[in-house]
Amino acid sequence: MTNLNAFDALAANKQIDDNANYQWCVAGRPEGNVLPSDFQWTATDIPEPNEGEVLLKTHYLGLAPVMRFYMMGGSPSGEAELSIGDVIHGRGVAQIVKSRHPDWQEGEMVQGQMGWQTYKVSTMSEQEKFFRMPNNGLSAALGSGVLGMTGLSAHAGFFACGDPKPGDRMVLSGAAGGVGSMVSQLAANVSGCDVVGMAGGPEKCAFILEHGCSAAIDYKSDDIEAKLDGLRPNGIDLYFDNVGGETLEACLERLRMHARIVLCGSISEYTRDVPFKLSNYTRLRATDSRMQGFFVYNHLNNWERVMDDLAGWIHDGKLKPAQDIEQGFQNMPKALANLYYGANVGVQCCSVRGEPEEWL
Repeated sequence: MTNLNAFDALAANKQIDDNANYQWCVAGRPEGNVLPSDFQWTATDIPEPNEGEVLLKTHYLGLAPVMRFYMMGGSPSGEAELSIGDVIHGRGVAQIVKSRHPDWQEGEMVQGQMGWQTYKVSTMSEQEKFFRMPNNGLSAALGSGVLGMTGLSAHAGFFACGDPKPGDRMVLSGAAGGVGSMVSQLAANVSGCDVVGMAGGPEKCAFILEHGCSAAIDYKSDDIEAKLDGLRPNGIDLYFDNVGGETLEACLERLRMHARIVLCGSISEYTRDVPFKLSNYTRLRATDSRMQGFFVYNHLNNWERVMDDLAGWIHDGKLKPAQDIEQGFQNMPKALANLYYGANVGVQCCSVRGEPEEWL
């Protein structure tokens, strides 16, 4: 079997209903790409909320490469470290089905730290970072990606760190991924940048050309450095980096004066045994350029403004949501594996129950 077929086998004969709380827990610490043996399926009683708590019913869950790091015991966002047997961390969209909390009503849809489970009791504390989802005519599914933490990452990384300017000669790696598929459109349709995107394979390259990129580099078959020289002969004003490694090094070699590099992700490095070491960072000095990373949780104070911006651009047609939705909670491990096997296009999500019948 292929690796992804093995995840299909893991999901076989697993179904959810409303009579139990189903969970995916850490069974093993991933080494390299995640494997089916890293995940454990459990079922427990549906918890009851106490005074000051609510019961949340999961509808959608979002996936991100950082979840593998959580499973390895890391905690980059200040959340509790995961032990073997713990429910895997993850944000999602849920409906409040019981409330004993004075500030939250039954029927409200929220976005926040649900974990990989179909129900959750929560105090709606600051640590869990829950936000109300406005009923603005858009799908609740968008709260698990485009109007969720992925959207905040794209907005904060591009605008707050990238300092985009009309006419910028831009390069974007991971352009078919969750953040990348948004950044390409924000750059082209909102800020007036010219975007060369990188993606793997002809289908993904065709996809990014329909989502803001003026040209595509297929990192699986193209000579990246030769393509950069051809498409950016005068250099790069803005590079938005989702992959790290040799691609970041190649773009550093081609900076224009006062260029900007945004460090968003480094998925090419996550499974390396030895961390990648940049050999040419001094190009920043030679071109008076800057390279800046960011941590999305440091931008939560801008949540409402960013979500209003993104929703407005969706309504205006400047941002076409691209969410790759795996169907069924039993397929959460496969949805995470998709990110590492390059099987997703856009924001990777999972539909647990689909759209709510109605919500406040």
